[in-house]
Amino acid sequence: MSTVGRCGGPGRTPSVDLAAAEGPQPPGGVVMARHDGTPRTDGRKQSWHRRGAAGVTALSLAVGVAATMMTGPADATPVDQKPANQDQNQRLAAIADQTVAAGTPGLIVRVDDGHGPVKTIVRQAAWSRKDHILAADDEFRMASNTKTVTATLILQLVAEHRVKLSDSIEKWLPGLVPNGQNITLRMLLNHTSGLDDFAYDPEALALMTGQVDELPTAQEVLAIGTKRPVLFAPGKGWSYSNTGYIALGLVLEKATGHSLADLVQQRIARPLGMKNTYLSTAVPSHHTRPAAHGYEPDATHLAPILPPGTPEGFGFVGPTRNEHVDVTAINQSWNGAAGAIVSTASDWARFDQSLMSGRLVPEPLLNEMRVVVPEDDSDGPGRSYGLGLEKIQTPCGTVWGHDGALPGYQSDNYTDLSGKRTVSVLSTTHFGLMTDPETGAAEDALVNAAICTMLDKPIPAG
Repeated sequence: MSTVGRCGGPGRTPSVDLAAAEGPQPPGGVVMARHDGTPRTDGRKQSWHRRGAAGVTALSLAVGVAATMMTGPADATPVDQKPANQDQNQRLAAIADQTVAAGTPGLIVRVDDGHGPVKTIVRQAAWSRKDHILAADDEFRMASNTKTVTATLILQLVAEHRVKLSDSIEKWLPGLVPNGQNITLRMLLNHTSGLDDFAYDPEALALMTGQVDELPTAQEVLAIGTKRPVLFAPGKGWSYSNTGYIALGLVLEKATGHSLADLVQQRIARPLGMKNTYLSTAVPSHHTRPAAHGYEPDATHLAPILPPGTPEGFGFVGPTRNEHVDVTAINQSWNGAAGAIVSTASDWARFDQSLMSGRLVPEPLLNEMRVVVPEDDSDGPGRSYGLGLEKIQTPCGTVWGHDGALPGYQSDNYTDLSGKRTVSVLSTTHFGLMTDPETGAAEDALVNAAICTMLDKPIPAG
């Protein structure tokens, strides 16, 4: 079974057993492709999803980030716990403490087991409190969790007979995607299109680190990805691609005549009462709610995981903090339909509950979302991908959801099949989880412990 976190450990040679895959399979078999045909060397997907390291093609877990002082248990939101659960909750809190001690600047854990009080833990390194005191319902950049919303919007249009999953991308974006006549919306949704990820491109690295002031349009971001060689013929492989979701965002806008930001509000946030959820845009937000600050290692500590040839001193733009950089001010809205939603832990739980209960899309289309194809095994076995929704076999059972990563922000949001149980683990660093194996391993342990608590299962020893 798989652990859910993707912070530590080497990638493995891609392989897949089609006979074990669930649901209809792409014709001709699936080849798990890398962009260069070799295993990646970190434990997270090279994209905003898990890895987030745009343009980084080889990562090294060689440098340590200084351990930080953590705040005490007073940072946890107090809840009344059932006596039978006290030991489990105390252990989860202890693992959260260990995660901050290992180097994570701050974290929010929210667990709803579906029958007891919601358990919330907030922990923060002492040095980061000078910028902002983290709170349980701070706004947080959800990164690739955005993909589940994008997929939901597409399926709503399918239900309205405005688009079809079998539509080619050429039908909607003529001339913008190479071989677009053979790439369907379904392939874009489940990452079997063969399009490479724009996150590998040096242009994306410059944008992500705040080196570029002028942000690209969605069509320009799409062009960054489509200029790269395709990885395999459409439907003949699986490779995570942010590029495909940028294309889906453009389809949504063209099919409806509304901006993606408006669609998120009109079809998701307002109907569900998600008052603190919105798509970040290039226009400054007028939201005044507290927002979590994000941090990444400074240039010295970042250097070991950057690709060869990166200029000396290259790093994130922002004020320095305790061998970190505060990256909160870097505008990441250009990630659009692939990763630009801002939300809170409680808002996202409401979304997951509504999606899995069938409130957002009809049951037949919800079932389509849950038709999965196997991922490559670089993140460990037991992972498969549907339409914007990931199925993961964890040590404590099966969960559905997504994770996401942007500079300064790592988010893991999962639920059970019914949507009655939800869990969120939000951490205020991403690259920091890759520069130190101890930090990454602690984060992995926390995510899995939170999932076990959600599923009413004992936290595995170790």
